[in-house]
Amino acid sequence: MTVKTQPAVRSQLKKIFIVDDHPIVRQGLAKLLSDETDLVVCGEAESAREGLQAIAKLKPDLAIVDISLTGKTGLELIKDLRAQYPELPALVMSMHDELIYAERALRAGARGYVMKHQGGKILVHAIRQVLSGQVYVSEQISATILDRLSNGRAKLARSSVENLTEREFEVFQLIGQGLTTRQIAEQLHVSVKTVEVHRVHIKEKLHLTDGPALMRYAMSCQETQRMS
Repeated sequence: MTVKTQPAVRSQLKKIFIVDDHPIVRQGLAKLLSDETDLVVCGEAESAREGLQAIAKLKPDLAIVDISLTGKTGLELIKDLRAQYPELPALVMSMHDELIYAERALRAGARGYVMKHQGGKILVHAIRQVLSGQVYVSEQISATILDRLSNGRAKLARSSVENLTEREFEVFQLIGQGLTTRQIAEQLHVSVKTVEVHRVHIKEKLHLTDGPALMRYAMSCQETQRMS
């Protein structure tokens, strides 16, 4: 279990809480934000469960959340935060492709999305923008969302993966991690039959012929995300 908190800080500083399963990332963010005169890291956690427990005590002004976490995903954590702490804004910082994940994160309740390779200046700018009550996404994502809202081609514009429902997308991610149908059912707390139904729908939407093809495609997507 990894939960770290910091001593009480001056009230004028905006308190940032970090949820990321990589200690080096958390340490790097803490160092980055320590150089800012108006921001301070008040705590950190490596999992959604630990994050929720610490946030209840520390009452941060903003949570930075990664998508890939042990147990619950970052998207699930954001939904929990939105339900339990509706006034707490969440900013996603992830290595995962924003073209696939950004809209899902916003639908889950996030107020912004930053990719890890974009650098510290962009992250600090995003943090301040979200703290001011605005939403932060890249110009590319902003243009994509506006384009979908301004014309009737939304369904045509979406890739096959984007057409998956939230639950189908979760199953697709877990398939890409090499989990069996039973393991996926246990992790999502649903029946094996339910997962099998999701697999059928995923194959149909992705135009895949069988289970092995689905696994190869899901694992290739995971590998692409790790390399991005």
